[in-house]
Amino acid sequence: MLLELPKPRTPVSPDELWPPEVDLILSAMEAAPRPADHPEARQCPRMLYRVRAELKLFADEPDAPPWVLYTRDVDPRGVGFITPHRLPLGYGGWVQMLTPDGRKARIGCTLYRCRQIVPGWYEGALHFHREQWCFTPED
Repeated sequence: MLLELPKPRTPVSPDELWPPEVDLILSAMEAAPRPADHPEARQCPRMLYRVRAELKLFADEPDAPPWVLYTRDVDPRGVGFITPHRLPLGYGGWVQMLTPDGRKARIGCTLYRCRQIVPGWYEGALHFHREQWCFTPED
């Protein structure tokens, strides 16, 4: 059985680097209370972290533009994000994003969650293949 990847996307123009709806969606997600029956599965504390990131999956065509992600939080093991793209679960690749000290990092990762949260937008999470200590929250 072959899994069909989502259709190719068009490159983002400079005017669309951080769409206004991103702030609205992220703020709503932060403000929403957790359900009473929601188990806290996080082993590491996360810090809020909002940057534009790009994801390249190993299954992508070589000349395909990267998937655009807008990060919401991060810890040394992974990053949460929103995106206008429905991404295929379980695929590996790399994410490119700025670190807190302003360096551009290219990090090996696997996509393990991507679910629709509002029409046209998806919430997801990437697991880093190696811990990224630069994303350790300060106490």
